[in-house]
Amino acid sequence: KKADILIMAAAPADFTPKKAASQKIKKEGRESFKLELSSTIDILKAVVKDKKKGKRIVGFALETENGVKNATAKLKNKGLDLAILNSMEDGVPFESDQNKVTLIDKKGHIEPVPAMPKMELARVLIEKISRLK
Repeated sequence: KKADILIMAAAPADFTPKKAASQKIKKEGRESFKLELSSTIDILKAVVKDKKKGKRIVGFALETENGVKNATAKLKNKGLDLAILNSMEDGVPFESDQNKVTLIDKKGHIEPVPAMPKMELARVLIEKISRLK
């Protein structure tokens, strides 16, 4: 509650098993297994709901398709001040020490950030986030 800026960079699961097994599920005698999933709590949406005036909330959006469109929708649906699109379409793998992102703000500005070492990118992002209005 005392923070001026909150950066939500974790990627918690969107779904969780509906029922937990009380014991190991054996594969003997099974060709397949049906697993039912339930939606998890949307942590980012819950945090934004309690946002105070003057506070800034930034969220990352990992997308595999329609990156800008989906990240923009996330920004609007969750009430973010800035979405940082981390697109799998861009061909920069997680295993790399490089990354590139696209910044999308609530005014509709879209700013691609070129590929660079992740530590350098972190500095660029902090600088840009610190100037959010």
